[in-house]
Amino acid sequence: MAKKVTITLDEDILAFIDQRGANNGETPNRSGYINDVLSQHRRTVLEAEMIAALQQEANDPEYQEEIALWDCVAGDGIE
Repeated sequence: MAKKVTITLDEDILAFIDQRGANNGETPNRSGYINDVLSQHRRTVLEAEMIAALQQEANDPEYQEEIALWDCVAGDGIE
C-alpha cells in the first residue's frame, strides 16, 4: 500500500530526480524513481546486515560448537 508523504529536498537533488525520473522508462515520475532508489538501498542495507550477522556467527566458537553438535544428530530418525 502506498502512502503519500511530504519531504523537503535541495533544489539540485530535485533536479536530479526529475531528470532521472524522466529518462527512466520504467518509472517516469518522481515518486516511482524515489521508491525504486529507496527499495534498492533498503535491499543493500539488509544484505549487509545479514552478511555481518553470518560473519559474527562464523567467528563465534560457542555457536560453531553448538552447530557441530546439531550436525551429528540432524539426520537421526529422518527417512
